[in-house]
Amino acid sequence: MPPKEWDYKKNAIFAEIAYCLSVISVIINGIDFRRMSKEKYRALCQTEESIPIFSQDWWLDVVCGEANWDVLLIEKNDRILAAWPLYIPLRGVVTMPPYTQTMGVWFAPTSDDTKYHSTLEKRQALCNQLIEKLKTRVFLQNFNYAFTDWLPFYWKGYKQTTRYTYLLKDLNNRNVLRENMNRQMRRNIRDARNKFNIEVKSGVAADSFIQIQDQTFERQRLRNKQDPHVLRHLIAACRERKQGDIWGGYDSDGQLHAAAFVVWQKRSAYYIAGGGNPSFRHSGAHSLVLWEAIKQVSQYTDTFDFEGSMLPGVERFFREFGGVQTPYFAVSKGKIGLLDRAIIKLSKAYRCKT
Repeated sequence: MPPKEWDYKKNAIFAEIAYCLSVISVIINGIDFRRMSKEKYRALCQTEESIPIFSQDWWLDVVCGEANWDVLLIEKNDRILAAWPLYIPLRGVVTMPPYTQTMGVWFAPTSDDTKYHSTLEKRQALCNQLIEKLKTRVFLQNFNYAFTDWLPFYWKGYKQTTRYTYLLKDLNNRNVLRENMNRQMRRNIRDARNKFNIEVKSGVAADSFIQIQDQTFERQRLRNKQDPHVLRHLIAACRERKQGDIWGGYDSDGQLHAAAFVVWQKRSAYYIAGGGNPSFRHSGAHSLVLWEAIKQVSQYTDTFDFEGSMLPGVERFFREFGGVQTPYFAVSKGKIGLLDRAIIKLSKAYRCKT
């Protein structure tokens, strides 16, 4: 082989090797950068009480899997100004994890004397920076009701659907809570206690809860799309942290009529899931169970979030409890395809087996 031709091929080989090394370097640096971001976010979650429970690192570890969530950060002078946790079940796809009402962008608290227009301007700028960092082809996320300005997303071509939850405030003011209830709700609670002798207990076993939840879906002829394995792990994690429990209503024969899984933090308590035995629907146990759970969690917080529902029957039940209708945003872009759904479903099934 002539020397010139060999020199040309040798340089081409070296160039190819250099390119491969640069790609590997970018990948490694990207992984290190993401790892650093998650470590910083985990540290932030240990000290920042204003981060909603659904966006806490330990919650995301359970409902997403440690490897399936990430976080985008905006920092200045070693201080985190904004954080955006993301559930990424498939590369390029961001969506909502199970048993999680909302996520969205978290902003560092501002001082009480900060003017509203100044706060709005800064948060819009932070959102713009976060959106620029987001590399995804499909996006769907419910934002916490405290997030009221989705204009930066609108300007970038995202769509928004308004959803609703119902909130009870000032939980220790029992008289006002009772007065704000629908008359039928008060009667159901009274009859469950006095007529059907329902006794509410905490610490219901996870298996008993899942069984009664399955009975509810069977009565409605629906399939529970949520993963019971995730629910078991979530119940265990919340109980270990003393941030969640299951309340159940039992009759004098020890039969479980209804149950509710509720979690809490200082800013709010949240109704995650519930169910009732179809044979005892007339007992009003579900109403009594929730009422007793609300009274119990009032020692930890002054707000109860029913987590809302767009189903007419469920919405009416929450409304009759006296909850205040509160809107929140479901922000989206792109549409998840059938192949994406199949791959995500298969990966979830594999994680359950392992």
